Amino acid sequence: MNILLLIPKYNHSINPDYSYNFPLGLAYISSTLKKAGHSVNCVNLNHLKGTVEELVHKTLDKKKYGLVGSGGNAFLYAQLKTIIKTVHNHPSKPLFVTGGPIITSEPLLMFNSLETDFAVLGEGEETIKELVDSLKNKSKNISKVKGIIFRENGKAKFTEPREPIKDIESIPYPDFDGIGFDIQLDNMRCNENWNFQAFDFPRTYPILASRGCPFNCTFCWHDMRFRARSIKDVIKELRENVKKYNINNIMIYDDCFSANKERLYEFCKEIKILSKEVGRTLKWHCQLIVNSVDAEMLKIMKESGCEIISYGFESFSPIVLKSMRKPITPEKIDFAFKETLKSKIGIQGNFIFGDIAETKETAKETLNYWKKNAQAQISLGFVEPYPGSDIYFHCVKKGLIKDKIDFIQNKMGSDARINMTDKMTNEELKELDRAILILFSKYAKFVRPLKIKKTSSKIYTLLVKCPYCKKEIKYKNCFISNQFTYGFHLFCRDCHMRFVLVSAVQRLAYRYYSRTRKLKDSYARLKTKIRKIKVS
Repeated sequence: MNILLLIPKYNHSINPDYSYNFPLGLAYISSTLKKAGHSVNCVNLNHLKGTVEELVHKTLDKKKYGLVGSGGNAFLYAQLKTIIKTVHNHPSKPLFVTGGPIITSEPLLMFNSLETDFAVLGEGEETIKELVDSLKNKSKNISKVKGIIFRENGKAKFTEPREPIKDIESIPYPDFDGIGFDIQLDNMRCNENWNFQAFDFPRTYPILASRGCPFNCTFCWHDMRFRARSIKDVIKELRENVKKYNINNIMIYDDCFSANKERLYEFCKEIKILSKEVGRTLKWHCQLIVNSVDAEMLKIMKESGCEIISYGFESFSPIVLKSMRKPITPEKIDFAFKETLKSKIGIQGNFIFGDIAETKETAKETLNYWKKNAQAQISLGFVEPYPGSDIYFHCVKKGLIKDKIDFIQNKMGSDARINMTDKMTNEELKELDRAILILFSKYAKFVRPLKIKKTSSKIYTLLVKCPYCKKEIKYKNCFISNQFTYGFHLFCRDCHMRFVLVSAVQRLAYRYYSRTRKLKDSYARLKTKIRKIKVS
């Protein structure tokens, strides 16, 4: 039986796109099936021009497949539904299997709504092997395959749950060749992702050194316990692929790479050795929890090539942090923030507003801290009730999410805020949203390039003067879709501080945002008063 794996278009464009985070989940599924001896083709829709329907039809026209698979998170709901419908409508009538967080976070809802033939719950490597074997050998009872949903007499049927894989080092390394990793590498642009910016021509290798998360934050969702690979195995994977793909940059996908500090130190030691072997310093990026940070650790990380650390600060209010079940404090946030700046490692961080416990006062605590430390350009946004998370089920229980499918398909990732707190009115939440934009437009460090030179279609070389260390740096291979209205964050390659590079038009828009916002609000209030007068 021929198997087809489809990689969804992550940026929903009909044009080729290469700025996405590589889909390790599907790459692991592909390598697992190939190792088991199955015939597998992968088609990465991101690299192709055309609509999803057109591309899927063309692919199925070329070869007959018995099973098609895809998956991802809930943000891909609409596209996965389109993919599944297109596959089912094709004359060859292959079966379809869906996996990933979109299924495991809301199993029955997604199974029925997506109208997939099979759904894989949790980790898929062992499950997909057994499912394919069962489909090929029709004498095997599909109900014996653990960890799936299938249809029996038109109704969804759950099989026995599957335990998480104990030895994750037994899983074969991801199938990078099959999913077109070399094509993505050749088309990476230095300004399209925060972890690309160390190089003009980044070649970033994504790697998972663990699975699961040791923490239990209310806004996050994990379906499995934390398990770590040995650093020996991690370095073995890197050693096999750094030379093969001419890698210069490494992105560690783990939610918390510092869960074990000794393990982090071992990685720093081994990555320095690997850098010597390949004859260049391999830059790397990771996510840490602030509790683990100290000056000595940051020094060791910096010396081993660490460029940027991503922190989930989330809030500077102890009340909100407790509500989120974040095992950190404002004091720890401040310490990690200041020590990381001293170490000259870049900071990619987030503050998110709108938690269940959020009030005007708690939001003000976070905004005040951001304003005092605006030089780091920590991202500001709103908490999202991701399917499967505690706050998602809180919103469902309270009737804030009345239609789950409508929310997942139309509201996730949009500006449609859900007011989860009973301590702020909807208008106060909107005002907070406006305050964040005004604060950013007023305190962000905006920089215009000293020189800008077009080198090919939508690709530019920029000469930029860092507003902090004053060093002039040339950034080549920058993607700019519109020369007059661009705006994006950059890290200084010398001091590693972050700033916003903008065109003259975009800078003007930011500069006058607060004034125009006030005028619009005043006009809206005036219209409301006039309506009330007319009614009376």
